[in-house]
Amino acid sequence: MDKNKNFPKNKYKAKRPKQTEKVTNLDSVRKKAKAKSEEHKTKSNVYYSFLTIVLLICLVQIGYSALLNISKNISYNNKVVQIKKIRDDAEKKNKKLKKEIRDFSSTQSMEAIARNNLKMAGEDEVLILINDGEDKEAQLKNKKKHKGIFKNGNR
Repeated sequence: MDKNKNFPKNKYKAKRPKQTEKVTNLDSVRKKAKAKSEEHKTKSNVYYSFLTIVLLICLVQIGYSALLNISKNISYNNKVVQIKKIRDDAEKKNKKLKKEIRDFSSTQSMEAIARNNLKMAGEDEVLILINDGEDKEAQLKNKKKHKGIFKNGNR
């Protein structure tokens, strides 16, 4: 039992230092340092939160701009395709018109146009005109136009 007297009952119990003025001064310094550290953490947290919000706003703006640019790019590509198609059609029409100009500039084609449209005959040819029903309808329309105010045609 003598052995038990030399050892404390609870060997895991921590020893507390005696409170003196030095310990009190250290505690106040620790409290001040801890308060200063907390204040610094709060300021840095606010700063980082602000930077995060600014970064998110920038990312949203970049995403929105990217979507607008993509949609404009698609619409401009569609317009380019349409304009190329119109250009190709115009080139085909120009080629056709140039060919017609070459064809009509020859004397044989000029004679053919004159014979068909102006009802003319060439040398050693006889021109025969056949009146169709279409000509009669045109004559009736002309008569109605020149009929005048009175039914008889008298003035």
